[in-house]
Amino acid sequence: MSLRLFKLFTIFVPVVIIGGFEYIRHEFLLNYLTMEAGNFSITVITLLLSYLFASWMFQSIERSNEQLTMGEARRAVYEERERLARELHDDLAQTLFFLNVKLKQGDLEEAKAAVSEIDNSLRQAIFNLRTPPEEGTGLEQRIHKFLHDWRMVTGIELQEKLEIDENSFTPTEEVQLFGIIQEAFTNIRKHSMAMEATILLEAQPDAWKLQITDNGRGLQHAEAAGKKYGIELMQKRASELGATFEFKARDTTGTELTVQAADRRN
Repeated sequence: MSLRLFKLFTIFVPVVIIGGFEYIRHEFLLNYLTMEAGNFSITVITLLLSYLFASWMFQSIERSNEQLTMGEARRAVYEERERLARELHDDLAQTLFFLNVKLKQGDLEEAKAAVSEIDNSLRQAIFNLRTPPEEGTGLEQRIHKFLHDWRMVTGIELQEKLEIDENSFTPTEEVQLFGIIQEAFTNIRKHSMAMEATILLEAQPDAWKLQITDNGRGLQHAEAAGKKYGIELMQKRASELGATFEFKARDTTGTELTVQAADRRN
C-alpha cells in the first residue's frame, strides 16, 4: 500500500468513526443512551478502533520498509558483484596475455605459475559469488559463509569473532566492509603462506573495529604487485567508510590489519 493511501486512511478513518457514531446516536439511540453514556461509548469505540487501525498501519509500514531495505541490500550486493566481475575480467586478461608471451618464449615455469594464478582467481571468484543475494543477506551470515568457504579452500586454521549489532551499517557500508574482508583474506591466501589467521569484528551503530591477523611471511612480501594493489584497494574502501586504516607487521611474525571508526555520531 502506498504512502498516499496511508495518509488518506489517517485523515478519514477517525472522521468516519466519530462522525458515524454520532450520527447513529442522534438518529436512533437518543432514547436508549444518555449523554454521559454516549460520550463514554464513543471514547471507548474510538480508542479501540484507533488502536486496531494504528497497529495495522504501522505493521504495513514496517513490512514496506523491510522490503525496501532488503531491495537496497540486494542492489548493493549486485553492484559489488559487478565490480568483482570487472576486476576478474581485467586480471584474467592480463594473466592470459602473460601466459601467451611465456609460452611463445618457451618459459614453462613462468607459464605454470600463470596457470596457477588463473586457477586461484577462478576459485576465489566462485566462492565469492556462490550465495545468492536473497539468502543470508545479513552481514554476519555473509561473512561467516565467506570465511567457511575460504577455510575449506585454503586449509588455513581460522579463528573468528563477530559481534555486529543491528543497524551498525547501511547496505552500502556493508558492501564496502565485506569487500575489505574479502581482499584481506585473498591476500592471506595468495601471499602469506600462513598456517593460522584470525578475524575480529565488533560493531555498534556509533563505532566499529575490524582486525585481521595472520602468522605468515610478514610485511616484507607485501610489495608484490597483487598485494600492493589489494592494500590500496582496502585503503580506498576504508576511506569511503570514514574509517582509519593500518596495515603493519606483527611483533612476532605475519601481518595485522586494523580498520576502525571510533566515533560515528559526529
